[in-house]
Amino acid sequence: MSLKTISPRPLQTAIPSPAPLLFTRKQFLPVFLGMGTVAVGFILMATDPTPQGYGFQGLTLGPLLVVLGLILPFFGIFKKNSPKTETAVTPAWQSFRRWNGVLGGAVGLLALVVYVLTLEPTTSFWDTGEFIAAAYKLQVPHPPGAPLFLLMGRIFTLLSFGDATKVAWWMNFYSALSSAGTVLFLFWSITLLGQRLLSISKEGPSKGQLILLLGSGTVGALAFAFTDSFWFSAVEAEVYALSSFFTAAVVWTALKWQAQADSPEAGRWLLCLAYLVGLSIGVHLLNLIALPALVLLVYFQKYKPSFKGIVLALLIGCMLVLAIMEGVITGLPSVAGSFEVFFVNSIGLPYSGGVILFLLALTAATVYGLRWARKTGRVLWHQALVSLVLVLLGYSSYLMVPIRSGYNPPIDENNPENLLSFVSYLKREQYGSRPLLFGPQFNAQAQSFEKGAPIYAPKNGKYEVVDHTYQPLYDDKDKTLLPRLYSDQPVHLRAYQYWVDVQQGQKPTFGQNLSFLWNYQLNHMYWRYFGWNFIGRQSEVQGAGVLWPWETKTNVPPVLAQSKYRNQFFLLPLLLGVLGLFSQFRRKSTDVWVVLLLFFFTGLAIVLYLNQPPVEPRERDYTFAGSYYAFSIWIGLGVLAVGGFLRRFLKSDVQAALSATVLALSVPALLLAEGFDDHNRSGRYHALDSAKNLLNSVAPNAILLTNGDNDTFPLWYAQEVEGFRQDVRVLVLPYLNTDWYIEQARRQVNASAPLPGTLPLSQYQYSGNNYLPYVPNPSVQDSGMDLNQYLQLLKQNHPALQVQTQDGRTLNAFPTKRLSLRVDKNQVLKNGTVSPERTNQVTDFMAWVLQTEALEKKHLFLLDLMAANQWKRPIYFSSTGSETSELGLQPFLQLEGQALRLVPARNPDPGSDAYVDRTRTQESLLNKFRYTELTNPKQPFEENFVTQIVPIYRRNFGELATAHLKVGEVKQAQQVLKACLTLMPDTGAPHNFESANLVLPLAQAGLPKEARELINLLSRRFDGQLQYYQKQPAHFERERQLNLFGLQTLVRAAQASGLPEARELEALFMRHYEGLRD
Repeated sequence: MSLKTISPRPLQTAIPSPAPLLFTRKQFLPVFLGMGTVAVGFILMATDPTPQGYGFQGLTLGPLLVVLGLILPFFGIFKKNSPKTETAVTPAWQSFRRWNGVLGGAVGLLALVVYVLTLEPTTSFWDTGEFIAAAYKLQVPHPPGAPLFLLMGRIFTLLSFGDATKVAWWMNFYSALSSAGTVLFLFWSITLLGQRLLSISKEGPSKGQLILLLGSGTVGALAFAFTDSFWFSAVEAEVYALSSFFTAAVVWTALKWQAQADSPEAGRWLLCLAYLVGLSIGVHLLNLIALPALVLLVYFQKYKPSFKGIVLALLIGCMLVLAIMEGVITGLPSVAGSFEVFFVNSIGLPYSGGVILFLLALTAATVYGLRWARKTGRVLWHQALVSLVLVLLGYSSYLMVPIRSGYNPPIDENNPENLLSFVSYLKREQYGSRPLLFGPQFNAQAQSFEKGAPIYAPKNGKYEVVDHTYQPLYDDKDKTLLPRLYSDQPVHLRAYQYWVDVQQGQKPTFGQNLSFLWNYQLNHMYWRYFGWNFIGRQSEVQGAGVLWPWETKTNVPPVLAQSKYRNQFFLLPLLLGVLGLFSQFRRKSTDVWVVLLLFFFTGLAIVLYLNQPPVEPRERDYTFAGSYYAFSIWIGLGVLAVGGFLRRFLKSDVQAALSATVLALSVPALLLAEGFDDHNRSGRYHALDSAKNLLNSVAPNAILLTNGDNDTFPLWYAQEVEGFRQDVRVLVLPYLNTDWYIEQARRQVNASAPLPGTLPLSQYQYSGNNYLPYVPNPSVQDSGMDLNQYLQLLKQNHPALQVQTQDGRTLNAFPTKRLSLRVDKNQVLKNGTVSPERTNQVTDFMAWVLQTEALEKKHLFLLDLMAANQWKRPIYFSSTGSETSELGLQPFLQLEGQALRLVPARNPDPGSDAYVDRTRTQESLLNKFRYTELTNPKQPFEENFVTQIVPIYRRNFGELATAHLKVGEVKQAQQVLKACLTLMPDTGAPHNFESANLVLPLAQAGLPKEARELINLLSRRFDGQLQYYQKQPAHFERERQLNLFGLQTLVRAAQASGLPEARELEALFMRHYEGLRD
C-alpha cells in the first residue's frame, strides 16, 4: 500500500469542468411547494384565535407546516435533470460506499447512545431554561433569537404527549440527536479527505486502504464526539448542538462538491450548501464563519493556486460572510423598514403597506433576474440567484419572531412585533458594541454625544420620531489600533491588572493592548480551552488551567485532585492531531489550508471578533467547538500517518491498517473514559430544584426580582413549561432598564395580574429617564422628601427636577437621597406583610437613604412600584444585589426561605444581612425544598451550583439557626443545623468558605463535636488550597482571598466559641496572610 499523493493535474490557469446544470422548472417545483407550505404555516401561526396563539393552529399545525416546507426544497435540489443512467461501480468502491455508510451510521449511533445515557433529564442552568420555555410555547428569547431551533424544538416537545415534565428531556434529546448527526457528517468528511491522501486506483481502495479510511473516520469522529466542550453542549437544550450540526453539514456538502466537481450534477451540492447556510441563520451566526475556508476549497478545485488568487478567494469569502450578515440578515429588513416609513408617512399607505411593496419588488426583481439568466445562458448568475432564493427561504424562519411577539407572550424579549423593533432585535442593539480594529480605551472620556439616527414608533397611523440614538465622541488621542483594553467598568479595570501591568489613570500603550490580546484573549480564552479538549483539564473551578501529563496529584488539594472534572489525556489527542496535520500538509497541501482556515475562522477569528472583557460570568469554551471539529479532522487523518509508519514494520497493508486503527482508537476511548463521570448528567435536577425552591419561598401573588441568568431562566422553565407557581411575577432587574420590559410588566402574565405604577409608560419609553443624576436641592437635601411627592413632580416633568447636559439635553434629577413612604400599619399587619412579632418595628413612615449618585431606569421602576403597590402584593429579591444596596433598602429585607422580602419594618440588628422570619424559613428549608442528589458523591454538579447555590442554602440554614438561638430556641437550632449537614454533606457538594459561618452556631447550639469536625475539615481544605493557589496565576486572586476569608471566619468562630483550636487557627491564618502580602 502506498500513501503517496495522486498524480497532480497539468498546470493551467483554470481547470475546466462541465457547466453546472440550470435549476429547471421541475426542480423549482419542490422549492415553490416549500415556500407555499412555509407561508401557510406562518399564516396559521399568525391567525390563531386562541389567547396568545396557544392553540393547535398556532403551536402545532403551523410549526409542523413551516418545518415541512423548509425540508421540501432539498427534494428539488437533488432532483435529477437527466434520466437515471447506470454508472459502472467496481466492487471495491461498492464495498467502500456500503461500509462508509454503515460504519458512519454506527459511529453516529454510538455517540447518540452515550449522549442519551448522560442526558440531563430536565432543565439546567444558563440559557437552557429560556430556550426550552421559548420552544415549548414558541416565545421570543434573547436577541437575535434562534427561530429555526425553536420551531424544530417545538416539534420535539410534542413527543412528550402532554407530560410537561418530559418536555425538557425531549429538548435535550433534540440536542443529542443533532450532535450525533454532527459526528456522522464528521466521519464522512474525514473519509472524503482521506481518499485524497491515498493513492487509490480507479478500481477502488484495497482492503488495507479501506480499513485505514474507515478507521480514520471512526477515530476522528469519536474523538470529537467525546471532547469536553462538544459533549457538554450535546446533552442540554442549547443552540450550539444544532449549530454544530449545520457547520458539519456545510463542510461535508462542500467536500461532496469537491469530490464530484467534474460531474454535470456537481452544482447541486453548492445549491445545497447555500440552502444550509440560509437555514443555519435561524440557529446561530457561528455557522457563517466557515464560508471563507469553503470558498478557498472551491478556488483550489477550480484554479491553479497563486498567492494573489488565494488572497482574492479569502477576500471573497469574507465579503460573502459580510454580505449575508449585513446585506441579508439585517440589511433587507432595514431596507424594508425604510420602505415602510416612506410609504406610510409620505404616500399615506396603511401599516405594513411599505413592507408589502418591498416584498413584491424583491420578488419581481428575483424572478426577472432568474428569467434573464436562463434566457441568456448566464449559468453562474442563474446559480447565484437560485442560491440567493434558497438563502432567503432558509432565512424565512425569522418570520416566527414578529408573529409570535405580536401575541405578547410571557417571554417576549425586545418585543419585536413590528418591523422597526424587529430590525433592532436582529442587530442586537440592546447589547451595545465593542471596538474591534480602532476605538477608545478604558481611560477615554466622551467629549460629547452625537445625535444619530431617528427612532420611529407607530402612532396615529404614521411613524413618528420619538427619539434618536446618541453616539459618544472621543478624542483621537484616546483611541488606538486593536483596542483590547476598552472597558471602563470598575470590575474590568481591576481585572485588567491581573493580565497587564496597567494602572487606572494611565493610558494603555499599544503594546499593553497586544499583551492583553495574547495573554488573556488568545491564551486564556482560547488555547486554554483547546487544551481542555485535547490535553487535559485541571478541575471545574472557573479559570482552571490545562492538565499536562507531568502534573501529579501530589501537591493538589484533595477537593481538586478528586474532582470529576479533572481529566488527563496524556497529550494523545493533541499528538495524533498534529501528526494528521503534518501528514496532510506533506501530501495534499491545498486541503490542509482549507482545514487550517476552518480551524482559524471558527476559533481564533472569533476571539478577535468578540474582543472579550477580562471578566466573564462563565467559561466560553463552547463558542469554539467549530475549531475543535476542524482539529478532529486531523486526529482522524493521523490514523493514515500511523498506518503508513507501521507499514514499514509489518508484513501487509491490512495488518498495518488494523494495527493503526486499534492503536488510534485509544484516543477516543481515553476521552470517553475520562469524560464520562463529569458529563453524566442523568441524575441532575439541581437547576430545577433551585428554581422551585426559590418560587416556593415567596407568598402567593408575589413579585420576585431576579438578577441574572441562573436565578431567572430555570424559573421561566418551571413556570412556562411545568406550570409551577404561575401566580408569581418574575422580574429580571437588568431588563428593567428597558422600556419594552417595563411595558410588559404592566400586562397580565399567566395568573399574575399587571403590576401597578404611578408613572405613565411614556416616562419610561425610549431614553426617557434612563439616567437621573443626584443634584442636591438645599430645601430638601437634609430633610428628605416623600416618595409619592417626588414621583408626582417627575410625572409633571417639573422644572425643579430638570438639569441640562453639556450637549443640550434635558434630564430629570433627584434632589435628595432621603426618601420616605407612608405606611398603613393596620394594613401591613392584617395582610401578613409584617408578622405579629415585628409589630413594634413598624412606624407610620418607612424612611431610607439612597446610596447612589444616579438612578437608572430600573431603580426608578422599583421606587414607583413600591409607591403604587402600597404593600398589597409581596415584593421579594432573589438575593442581596446591587439594587437593594444602592437604593438603601437593606435594613428592610426579611429572609423567607431562599428569598428576601421587602417589608416596612426596620431590622433591629444592623449587623445582620436581613431579618429572618423563622417560621416561614424553617418551613421552606426543611419541608418545601428539594435537594435532589446532594447526598450522592457520584453526581457531577456544576461549578456554579456548588460554589454559589449550595453555599446560599448553607448560609440560610446558618442564619435560621442563629435566629433561633437569639430567642433561646436551642432545640430548633440543633434541628436546623443537623438537617443542613445531613441534606448537604461534604461528600456530595464540598464545603467552601461560606460553610465556615456554620461553626459558631454549631458551637452555640451545643454541638461542639460537629463544630470541631467542620473546623478540622475546613482548616485543612483552606490551608491546602491557599498553598496551591499561591503558586497559580494572578487571575486566581479571588480564590486566594475567599479561602483566606474562610480561614479568618474559622478563627473568629473558634475564638467566640472558646474552642481550643482557636490559637492554632490564628497562627495558620497569619502565616497565609503574611504570605499573600509578600
